[in-house]
Amino acid sequence: MAAGRFPITITVSGDAAGQRLDRFLTAQIPDISRARVQLLLEEEKALVNGSACKPSQRLRGGEQIVILGDPQPPPLRAIAEDIPLNIVYEDDDLAVINKSAGMMVHAGAGATEDERNRGTLVNALLHHFGNLSGVGGDLRPGIVHRLDKETSGLIVVAKSDLAHRKLAKQFSSRQVRKRYVALVHGWPAKDSGTISTEISRDPVRRIRMTTKRSGGRAAVTHYKVAERITSPYGKFAVVDVRIETGRTHQIRVHMASIGHPVVGDALYGAPKELRVTAGTRVSKRVSKSRSSESDTTASEKLDATLSLHRNFLHAAALEFTQPLTNEPLSFCAPLPPDLTEFLAKIRQ
Repeated sequence: MAAGRFPITITVSGDAAGQRLDRFLTAQIPDISRARVQLLLEEEKALVNGSACKPSQRLRGGEQIVILGDPQPPPLRAIAEDIPLNIVYEDDDLAVINKSAGMMVHAGAGATEDERNRGTLVNALLHHFGNLSGVGGDLRPGIVHRLDKETSGLIVVAKSDLAHRKLAKQFSSRQVRKRYVALVHGWPAKDSGTISTEISRDPVRRIRMTTKRSGGRAAVTHYKVAERITSPYGKFAVVDVRIETGRTHQIRVHMASIGHPVVGDALYGAPKELRVTAGTRVSKRVSKSRSSESDTTASEKLDATLSLHRNFLHAAALEFTQPLTNEPLSFCAPLPPDLTEFLAKIRQ
């Protein structure tokens, strides 16, 4: 309902006799949900013949319903949830978490109660630590920086507002060192390089970022090739990546911009499925003969196709200064099993 239209008066026709009040109003008011109508009635912003009524009240016909204004839902707040966490480090001011892939850092601003309680990092943090920094607001307590949902690895969270502000200052002044490990398609032309193209929101596909528009935000990504792989599925490179800035999808969009998308990242051009290149023989697993214990597998099975359920991107190292004591802190997190197993298959 648009502001400035109130009060709104609706006369109940005789045909509506017997209907529930909330169902009647949902049908009468364009673009409003039944839940919002119920909130309207609970807040006494919809009166029937001058009186507040329950949503379940049955209409008789002839009533005058006056709507006084929009309902005001309570502000969204993150809710504690008992979810296991891999806590790498903790002190009185902060904690460092090794986040698993598939876990959102926090719910979006438009999240519903159900969506908010589906395993975000914030939900888990509130359960494990109780009090967290409030600088980021009720939906983002303790969150100083973020990782994409499908990116695993290290993230630091603040327990107090003072620690949060001091940590945020380190991030904004580029004093925090963040190193990632990625597997990308193809071989970069150089063993190392820096990508400094601006990043902005894609005007057509809003869930994507792009380097092809002017006027975006400055972003700096340094990469170094750690391994070049020639496999039955094509050429790949393991790259160590260090970022000076922390833009949305920065590594993913920057690597894709130079023609080397992160494996598994279909949003930025990586294939959803890897296929054995033409001319490569797919071997078959030979089972043991019942008559001979000496028979062994003739060769390891080479899958005709491979797929990764998430992006091959891991926040492997994090260095910063303890915000209150100025002690240097440094943490590392090895590749998780899903990525090491996938890499082993690529190397066959």
